[in-house]
Formats: sequence, C-alpha cells, structure tokens
Amino acid sequence: MSTAFLFPGQGSQQPHMLRHLPDHPLVTETLAEASEALNESVVLWDTELKLRSTIAVQVCLLVSGVVSARLLMEEKAVPDYVAGHSVGAFGAAVVAGSLDFRDAIRLVRWRGEWMEKAFPKGYGMCVVVGLSEKQLSKLIEGHSTKEKPVYLANINCPRQMTIAGAIPDLRNLMETALANGAQKAELLDVSVPSHCPLLQDVSLRLDAELNDISFRDPTIPYIGNQTARALKKGEAIKKDLAWNVSHSVRWHESMSLLYELGTRLFVEMLPGNVLKRLVNNAFSTARAISISGNGIKTAAILVDRTRTN
Repeated sequence: MSTAFLFPGQGSQQPHMLRHLPDHPLVTETLAEASEALNESVVLWDTELKLRSTIAVQVCLLVSGVVSARLLMEEKAVPDYVAGHSVGAFGAAVVAGSLDFRDAIRLVRWRGEWMEKAFPKGYGMCVVVGLSEKQLSKLIEGHSTKEKPVYLANINCPRQMTIAGAIPDLRNLMETALANGAQKAELLDVSVPSHCPLLQDVSLRLDAELNDISFRDPTIPYIGNQTARALKKGEAIKKDLAWNVSHSVRWHESMSLLYELGTRLFVEMLPGNVLKRLVNNAFSTARAISISGNGIKTAAILVDRTRTN
C-alpha cells in the first residue's frame, strides 16, 4: 500500500501558525531559508493582521507544508506521492524534488502579490455543499453573465465545490443554491477569485517567471491540480504551477487517482485538517490523518506501517 502527502491551500491558515511549529533544528533551518528568500523574518508574517493579506497567507502555508514534510522525512517517513491543493502545489513540488524551496518562496510571494493587485477588494470565493457538479454548473450558467461572471473553481469532492467571482454575485448564487437543495453555502476566508479565468494574467506572469527557474524531474510523483494526473517531468510540473491559479482544481479526481494507484494512507501537512476530511468522506477503505491532529511521531509510525503492509 502507498502513502501520499497532501499540502493544504488557502483557507487553512491560522494565526501564529509558524510560531506554533515544533521546536526542532529542521524547523529553525526552514524558517531561516524562507526569511533569507524574503529578506525579512517570515515569522512576522503569521499574525492575524498579516494573514489578512493573500501574500502572507500563501507564503506561510508553503512554509508550514514544507516543514511538516521535512520533519516526517527526518523520521524516515517518505511518501510515494505528493499532491497540493492550489498554492499547496508549490510545497508538493518542493518535496517532490522538482523545485528549490527558496525559489518556491519567491514565486509564491509574487503569486500572492499579483493576485492581490489584480483584485484588491470585492471578490472572493464561496463553498457549496450538497449539490452535484452537474446541478451546480447548471445554477452557475443561470447566474453568470459577461458583465458579472461566476465560475466553478474547485471540485473538492462529489458534493463539495467552490465558486469564484464578485462578492454580490456569489451571495446571489449562494441563495439560489440553498433554495435548490444545497446543505450549506457560505463565503470562504479568501479575498481573491482563485482558479478561474479572472486570474489568467497572473498565470501568464507566473509562466514567464518560471521559465527562468530550473525545474528537475521529481523523485516522488507529483499529482497535478489541473489534469489530476501523475506528473513525472519537471516541465509538466512547471506548467501546472503556472496555470493552476486560473484553472479549476479537480481535487477529487486527484484523490481518486491516488486511490486507484494503491494509496491507502493520506497525510495532510500543517496546518488544519480540511483535506483529511475530504478523503475520509470520499473513500471508506482509506485512512486520512493530519499532522495537526496526530502529530509528527504518530504520522511517521503510520506511514511506516502502511509501507510495510
């Protein structure tokens, strides 16, 4: 049986998430690397005030994810696959061995800056629970116009999806979704309309910047956000990182692929347990855990047991 490390995306952030990391030399080293790439202490970025910025959120999530994986691998818990949700894909690419951590820090900082500048206010995302992709897509077709577009952004599991667009348009769609059988529809703690064509210009800028950065073929297979396929070439991972911000994240298809490949233990990196819940709800014969809930030592033991079975 196989193990996959999962790297969470925006929405999983927590105040003081970096200050609550374990007291370990690898943590100190990773924080120092990030701070050097940023030219300031990254620990100053995890306050409640700072985390109102997309830039700080994405950088802190990258650092937390990479720290988690490094601590696990120090315990000889090495994954068979890696996958990251949205900005979590950058952490997955680092751990896969395709992208240097310091390059990832700089790229994620630029990504957040460009996203924030493109839509400084009035836009965001909402989650809808209880409708199928077909049902929700039909509602979106009825609401979206050229002047007021809304988009299906993330397919997280068969009946949990996110929508991106302007806040008033999202609120209208949420009301319609609830009137048509949705169990829940609410705005997310995300200040930009990610994973839709509104951010195509950000993808174009990322694509240009990534051409100047060296990517290696991964030593651990990386599951792509857009295609939900195992990517085994550095160039393919480069394109996935550039364009995932303006394309839907087909997360459930990615998890289904991992399950088909024999993955039975999914380990969510810090912080939070959103991805853990999605896996446990979708696959009854798999097990998903989170570092935040189980800790490094327990997770490492479970990885070892899974690989020897």
